[in-house]
Amino acid sequence: MHDLSNLFWNASLDELCKGYVYESEGGIYTCLICGETFEKGRIYSVDNLYYDAQKTAEKHMETAHSSMFDYLTNMDKRYTGLTEHQKNLMTYFYSGYSDKEITALLGGSASTIRNYRFSFREKEKQAKVFLAIMHLLEKCSQKEARFIDFQPTVTMVDDRYAITGEEYENIIKMYFKDGPDGPLSTFPGKEKRKIAVLRHLIKKFATSRKYTEQEVNAILKNVYHDYVTLRRYLIAYGFMDRARDGSEYWVTT
Repeated sequence: MHDLSNLFWNASLDELCKGYVYESEGGIYTCLICGETFEKGRIYSVDNLYYDAQKTAEKHMETAHSSMFDYLTNMDKRYTGLTEHQKNLMTYFYSGYSDKEITALLGGSASTIRNYRFSFREKEKQAKVFLAIMHLLEKCSQKEARFIDFQPTVTMVDDRYAITGEEYENIIKMYFKDGPDGPLSTFPGKEKRKIAVLRHLIKKFATSRKYTEQEVNAILKNVYHDYVTLRRYLIAYGFMDRARDGSEYWVTT
């Protein structure tokens, strides 16, 4: 399974807008939302029409995920920095509504809507400058410890998630004594270690399918005897979600 968290957070601005990345080494187009892949050189049938891999990736985004705009704007506020009101306004802007039409729907005045448009443009400038600063900083601190990435859907992100690549590898070695594909020796009590183990376990599930509870249990039971605890924490920490009636489980993306 592709590590979607790494793919997502390392994607360029253009790739985030398109919703998929192209990995030249394997000739693979990968959806940044669900991880479905399309191999360059293959022809795919979509609604009785035939497309190459890149066009199929584009069609997949349209049919399976509606739009990347919807996905990005509905991410947690800690990533977007947007209030619900601002998200609603952006959705109207994206849909082509005029200031007058938005005012009729939300109330207020057209000048207020124009001020929001202006403030969003200013935020865009700030974001560009900040990205440039971080890019330059990263180039100057390549020897510093790098933090691992997590799915955009994980919950309660705080300093517990500040795990470096070296820390992560050491934790996995500590709790998977027979190797990363082996059983979990014990489920850690410390939060940082717990989060690292959960991040490792979620890789055992495909992002492009849904599982029954029995299937989830079977996969986790092969790893650890208390599979119920593992399942509960995967959901509680946002690595996995389930239908209200518990009939289906899936990796959150």
